[in-house]
Amino acid sequence: MRAFVMTELTGPSGGAVTEVDEPAGAHPWADGRLLIEVHAAGVSFPDLLQTRGQYQHGTPPPYVAGGEVAGVVLEAPERSGFRPGDRVASLTVWGALAERALGIPRYTVKLPDDFDFVAGAALYLNYATAWFSLHRVNFAKGEDVLVHGASGGVGTATVQLVKALGGRAIAVVSTADKARVAREAGAGEVVVGDEGWAARVRELTGGLGVPVVVDPVGGDRFTDSLRCLDVGGRLAVVGFAAGEIPTVKVNRLLLRDLSVVGVALDPYVARFPEMARTLASELERLAASGELRPVAGHVLPLESAREALELIDTRRAVGKVVVTVR
Repeated sequence: MRAFVMTELTGPSGGAVTEVDEPAGAHPWADGRLLIEVHAAGVSFPDLLQTRGQYQHGTPPPYVAGGEVAGVVLEAPERSGFRPGDRVASLTVWGALAERALGIPRYTVKLPDDFDFVAGAALYLNYATAWFSLHRVNFAKGEDVLVHGASGGVGTATVQLVKALGGRAIAVVSTADKARVAREAGAGEVVVGDEGWAARVRELTGGLGVPVVVDPVGGDRFTDSLRCLDVGGRLAVVGFAAGEIPTVKVNRLLLRDLSVVGVALDPYVARFPEMARTLASELERLAASGELRPVAGHVLPLESAREALELIDTRRAVGKVVVTVR
C-alpha cells in the first residue's frame, strides 16, 4: 500500500511517499484489530513533533506518519461496537497517512451520514481535545471561554463546542485572516494581535476577566492568560504550539483562587475507562445534531503529505490540515 513514511527524525523533510506492507496485527494501544480503509487523514501538531522525536507517544523510524483517519471499517474486534462497512473517524497516533491503518476502538466514532471523509478526518482529535478540555475545567452553560489559537484545529473545535454548549467564545488570533476563520467557527468576540489582547479581553468582560481559558499555544501568552481570569477562574493547558513551555508562579494562583488544569486524555482514560465511552457518545451526538462542522482549512493529496506537515511547522495552517488518500 502507499504511505508517507518517516525514515529519519529531521522534521517533515525526513519523510516520503513509498510502498509498504499493510499493517499487521492490532494497534499496540488496542484490544483487537480495527483495520480501516483510509479515505482521508488528519494532520496535527503532535504529528509534527513526532517527525522530530519530540512527542511522548512517538515511535522510532521508519514509521508511517499521521495521527487520525476517516474511512471504512474492514475488520473489527468482537464487542467493539463496530463492523465492516461502518464509516468512522478514529485516532491512530501514527500510521494514518496510508491506504490502510489500525484504529483504536475506544478512540473511534461513527460518522453521521452528512459527514464526508474530509470532515471526518478533522473530527476526533480536535473535538475530543476540546470537549475534554471543557470537561476538565468544569465549564458551565453561559460562561465565557477565552480560546487561544482560535483559528487552528483545536481552536475552531473549541469555539464551536463552547457555542453549542451555551457559552460565549472569545477568540484570540494573530491576523485578520485568522479572525475571519474564528468568526465563521462561531466566536462571539475576536481579539486580533499579539499586543494589547489581554486588556481588550478585560474590556469585553466588564473588567472582571473570563472564567475559563483554553490554551493550546503556551509560550509568552500564558502569564497574560492568568491575568485575564476572573476570581476563581480555570485555565486548561492543552499544548505548546508556540514551542516554549511556560512556567507559573503559584502565588498568582493563590491570590485570586485560580486553577491551572492539564489536559491529557489517554492517562485519564487509563484510570477512568468510562470517559472514553462518554466522550465518543457526546461526539457522535453533537456531530449528528449538526452543531459540529469541522473546519478543514487545507486539503492536500497524499503525495503532498510533507507540505501538510510543513503548513503546521510554519504556523500557516488555519483549521484542520487534511490529507486525502482516496
